Amino acid sequence: MTIAEALRAVKSVYVAADALPVMHTVAAVLAKNADAQLANYSIGKPTDYDVGEFHLLSSIEDLPVQDGSADSDDGQAEAVYFKLDAAGSGVLTATHPSLFFSFLTHLLRDVCDWDVAAVANGKLFRTAFSWHRSTYDFFLTQEGRIQRQLDRESHIRHLAESGFTHLEVNGLAFPEGVETGPAGEAYPMFYTYCPALDQFVSSELNKGLYPQDYLSANLEYLKSNAELARKYGLVPGLLCFEPRNVPEEFFDRYPMLRGARVDHPFRSFKPRYNMTIAHPLVRQHYAEMLQKLLREVPDLGFLSIWTNDSGAGFEHTQSLYVGRNGGPYLVREWKSEAEIAQVAGENATRFFAVLRNAARESNPEFRVITRMESFYGEHDVIWRCLEDGLDVEAASLVMRGWDTPYSHPSYPDTASMGAGTVYQMAFDDRESDQAADLRGRQSLAHFCIATGPHTVFAPLVGVPYPSLTYKRLKLLHDNGVTHLAHLGGSAPPELVPFNVNHEILRRFQFDPQMDLEGTLTQIATKWVGDEFAAALQRAWELTEQAIMAFPHVTPLYSTMGFVWYRLWARPLVPNIEAIAESDRAYYQDFMCTTPHNPNNVDLSRDVLFQLTTAADSRQSLERIDWHVWQPIDAAIDQLAGLSERAVDLLGDGNAIADVLVRLKALRCWFMTQRNVAAWIVGVCGYMDAVSGVEKKKCRAILDEMIAKELENSEQLLELLDSEVEFMATTDLTETPLIHGRNMRQLLARRMALMVKHRTDEPFIDPGYIERQAAKVHELA
Repeated sequence: MTIAEALRAVKSVYVAADALPVMHTVAAVLAKNADAQLANYSIGKPTDYDVGEFHLLSSIEDLPVQDGSADSDDGQAEAVYFKLDAAGSGVLTATHPSLFFSFLTHLLRDVCDWDVAAVANGKLFRTAFSWHRSTYDFFLTQEGRIQRQLDRESHIRHLAESGFTHLEVNGLAFPEGVETGPAGEAYPMFYTYCPALDQFVSSELNKGLYPQDYLSANLEYLKSNAELARKYGLVPGLLCFEPRNVPEEFFDRYPMLRGARVDHPFRSFKPRYNMTIAHPLVRQHYAEMLQKLLREVPDLGFLSIWTNDSGAGFEHTQSLYVGRNGGPYLVREWKSEAEIAQVAGENATRFFAVLRNAARESNPEFRVITRMESFYGEHDVIWRCLEDGLDVEAASLVMRGWDTPYSHPSYPDTASMGAGTVYQMAFDDRESDQAADLRGRQSLAHFCIATGPHTVFAPLVGVPYPSLTYKRLKLLHDNGVTHLAHLGGSAPPELVPFNVNHEILRRFQFDPQMDLEGTLTQIATKWVGDEFAAALQRAWELTEQAIMAFPHVTPLYSTMGFVWYRLWARPLVPNIEAIAESDRAYYQDFMCTTPHNPNNVDLSRDVLFQLTTAADSRQSLERIDWHVWQPIDAAIDQLAGLSERAVDLLGDGNAIADVLVRLKALRCWFMTQRNVAAWIVGVCGYMDAVSGVEKKKCRAILDEMIAKELENSEQLLELLDSEVEFMATTDLTETPLIHGRNMRQLLARRMALMVKHRTDEPFIDPGYIERQAAKVHELA
């Protein structure tokens, strides 16, 4: 008899009336699946189980120490205990509520075909990871929360099914925050993500600073997310940029509480300051806000703090965009760099401890997590101060600042994309040493992983690379990593119904020793049947070859920069500035830019950064043309020839059709990246050329680039006519951080301008920044 057959013998599913919400959720699903009666018991727990009774228990004491099986590992705390006999009698309990729903999914999808004898005497199911936290959850709390037709409950349920255990819940109830600035300033858009504590509640210190109806709406959004997290067993928490700036009105009231200037002086049109956390009144203000949130949501389990960007920062730290600065209470004049770094680092960790202590008055398990990249000038100071409940989130514990110690898996001369993506396929031995150092102080290391939206291939969703996902998970697991910070979260199932990366993710949590090839065969066969399974697997494999061959022209364009700088909307022409400003407005008004940002006319630069050079772009161009097209085209060919028969046998919306569109979209993405590199080689090379021969070669590169990108735009237009949602879009107002539903119109205008200006002489005005700044000044 199989487990599935034994489940059908269950007559009643019992759960305590006062059990956790997730237990009631699981009980309801089990009862429905078994066609059994759902029953509650109000006091205690049963001591004898009758035939056909299945019980969900929440008491840790009910979990056996071990089941006697060879694969038990009693050194790990996280586990699920499951027992079921042929008569339909059984029990389910877990060490942590966050495991119930993911195990239920594992039970119903993966182990139903087992012989029931395997669990008749009870079996412990260990997990691969203790924490699997959705971090910067693109669709739930960040800029993708305005994705059209987003179903938040479906998204959160999918996260729980996939093995996630922790979930950030603090998103804004509005498309944008209330931050304001001078006309034409894009800076307020940076406040739509990672909203600060003061966007939900106020303290006595800042009461009335923000509209109460705005705070109330945001708080209700947070609480509704937390309620859904609770329903599926996920631990709710917060991700904030802190300490974030406050309106200047606050300093009119309290001029002596002014802290650091935290804006980016190139991107912003006015200085922005936060409160000085060196002052006890400000620390009390933050403690009060966090405690208010815990009164509203008592099971908040963590606060992840990102900083020194997007209008946030710590006083006198080195990476502040305007340099070390801050309020009057921390550093006096004429101190050395080392002395300033010492007090700045101690000030930051004191702030973390204040928040932890305030939260632990309500939840003794609460943890504060931070990232170390921004603290490259204070790294050693902060590292020494980390202790119980003060954790680190990182792609690497070895790195200082943003310089990754890892190289691209295919190109050792190039740095890895990092950020926990599948381009980070090595694990330095020092990582384990650093993690052990933290554990010795009851601090934890949360290692980044990214196999979903936003962090790479933005704005695409559902790009399949299951084997690479498995290899990244296994690399971390085999090196003793227990806490994951999953950047971007997952894609809602309505957008990506065949999310093979996160199907591997889900299975890995309870089966890290899985047979990968056998598992992929099972998934493919389930989705498309025996006839198409091998072709689908081969398409995944070839896609992964193309992904590993892609060199990344510049990391910014491989992530949010692709959307920020509208690479699928702006015309790639030899002289962008030759296009009239009125003709550029259709895309430039929605770019995350300023009127004097050189990126407006020069794809190799962004503000004062040199993103890449003509030489590096030439290398990227060659590598893409040599190594990317063969595997991605072969992957597309694998499925294209089957598409009509797949519709006949599987119906519309089948996995062959879905994956085919996503692979074609990935090819379009690769092609635009290739053509950005060609633009930089051609235009910048032309500007540097000293001979007519060199200029002619650059001109030829540009001519080829324009022809390819025009064809690419045509292919993208065809994809937009499909029923597959292959990219993140909103049906609300378009923002610099997410595309609207007008991509067809944008592409049409782009193509018309490319045809009109394709023969212009290549040119970038070296004085663009100063000239544009003077022009804006004149207009003002």
